[in-house]
Amino acid sequence: MFTTRFAPSPTGLLHRGHAFSALTVHDAARAAGGRFILRIEDIDQTRCRPEHEAAIFEDLAWLGLDWETPVRRQSDHLGDYAAVIEDLNGRGLLYRCFRTRREIMEGIGQAPHGPAEAVRPGPHSPAEEARLLDEGRPFAWRLSLDRAREALGAAWTDLAFVEEGTGPAGETGLIRARPETAGDVVLARKDAGVAYHLAATHDDALQGVTHVIRGHDLFEAVHIQRLIQALMGWPAPIYRHHRLLTGPDGKRYAKRDRSQTLAELRTGGMTPQALRVELGFPDAA
Repeated sequence: MFTTRFAPSPTGLLHRGHAFSALTVHDAARAAGGRFILRIEDIDQTRCRPEHEAAIFEDLAWLGLDWETPVRRQSDHLGDYAAVIEDLNGRGLLYRCFRTRREIMEGIGQAPHGPAEAVRPGPHSPAEEARLLDEGRPFAWRLSLDRAREALGAAWTDLAFVEEGTGPAGETGLIRARPETAGDVVLARKDAGVAYHLAATHDDALQGVTHVIRGHDLFEAVHIQRLIQALMGWPAPIYRHHRLLTGPDGKRYAKRDRSQTLAELRTGGMTPQALRVELGFPDAA
């Protein structure tokens, strides 16, 4: 059965961009006679807040959406992700990385604000790793692309995914996955038991997600997520990426820019029907 999901992180209040994505996902499931799943991706416990999670439920209900219960909250299932980390590590696919983001960037001559996950710092020497462990230094588990390539063998070159929508550059159809562009990504962070790529792919497989519908900003994430799926023997969903909603200034809506929230729109008198029409959806009433 067609199954898709909307998976926000409760790090702030939802805005028009979130509404556009949620409505896109929900309406796709309804049109296909399928399932719409709401998932709370709250593994970043330094930024996620219970009040923001409560606001997500309120905002989506106001939009007229309904979803299956119980809702999966990732922070309640860290043991599930730890088991995957243990499995990958037992197969020799991970390595401990004690380096900070700044140290990695300085080591390759990039500014600290550069794309940290596009680099391949490599494992420490056994002696250095033992010393750092003895000192109690925190570390992250990184996925070794070299070891992953060896594990998959010829299947590495066959990694691909189906894009039913379009990527940022118009990519569509069957697309070859290029996990090498992501570098040795972090799968378990120092401040949490898991990182986004692993948690999202694990939960998509667990919840039977057949279609991942999300914004262009996550298109590049598919490349490394296809690798994780292949390594774990998880099914590959079909992907459908959509445009990012932008405001009158041409900038996409974002929490960090304090975009007008759905709660503010609601307080200002906007109806969900009016917002649907504004965002280009037919009035569901």
